[in-house]
Amino acid sequence: MPTKGISRRTLLASGTAGAALSAIAAPAVLAQQKFVCRMGHSEAIGSPLTMAFENWAKILTAQSGGRIDAQHFPASQLGSYTQNIEQNRLGTIQVTTGGPDTEEAVAPEIAATGGAPGFIFKDEAHVDKVLQGEIGAEVSRIARQKTGVEFVDYGEVGFRHVLAKRPVAALGDLRGLKIRVPELKIWVDFWKQLGANPTPLAYAEQYSALSTGLIDALEADVFSIKGFKWGEQAKHMTLTNHWFLPKATRVNARWLDSLPAELQKLVRDTAKTVFAEQRRQNRANTAATLEELKASGITVRTLSDIPAWAKATESLFAEFGAKSPATKTMIDKIRALA
Repeated sequence: MPTKGISRRTLLASGTAGAALSAIAAPAVLAQQKFVCRMGHSEAIGSPLTMAFENWAKILTAQSGGRIDAQHFPASQLGSYTQNIEQNRLGTIQVTTGGPDTEEAVAPEIAATGGAPGFIFKDEAHVDKVLQGEIGAEVSRIARQKTGVEFVDYGEVGFRHVLAKRPVAALGDLRGLKIRVPELKIWVDFWKQLGANPTPLAYAEQYSALSTGLIDALEADVFSIKGFKWGEQAKHMTLTNHWFLPKATRVNARWLDSLPAELQKLVRDTAKTVFAEQRRQNRANTAATLEELKASGITVRTLSDIPAWAKATESLFAEFGAKSPATKTMIDKIRALA
């Protein structure tokens, strides 16, 4: 009489086949796993940096075959600049952008590459020597270790200038000027040294602060001045070139490490390509944007006493460098490349 049920041999065979199928299926499942990548920042809609992030989001989604679902939220849609930085560290948004000066409290040696403490970068060639070389790679390693965020590349908004309700033609015109600054000590110290009255405010509050008289002036790059329409409230712009602000492309390290190796490579490689083009376009479009600001009714002037501005803030290099031996070393390395 035949034995009912499944024999031990058949059971073992089927088990072996099942295990083999599982082994085959596991990589396939991993390959199809989707990873949401939310990009949130405070850059103006239409600016070269915002357009770069828009392009990068499309590239990541397309070249990953949809495995990375890149979603782009510019102009503080997910919160203020400070909130975006903190969200990025926590991993609630995977990507943001911000100046390395944001790390002043955690890693002041990084802050030095964000333009701190003013007049540290001589020109765009100097910026490239610093950030596209060994120093830029070192900064990314430090950021990963101390903040949990990897700087996969560096975009930029360019040199910053003063936009005010009254003319600023020389150093003495800054006396008592209520100028908006980021909520960072180094920025406050910088403008105090110049004789102004620095007023820390969130990035998104500048238009209303100008309109209510809470501030008399702000300092920003030409693209932000155009994009946020601050010229509707302040008509005097002075080309000061006091601070060059690189914008690190910040990726949460835990999220990046959670990706399969080929997607980690895709994120890093495409960032290098996209933001190299962003830097090129940013520099190419600066002059044209300045002309647009003039056409909108903003009076643009240059300074005759830039050396006096630099001299007034020179002591900040020693003061900022005293934060740690690593910070002093970083400042010395940056200035040596000029």
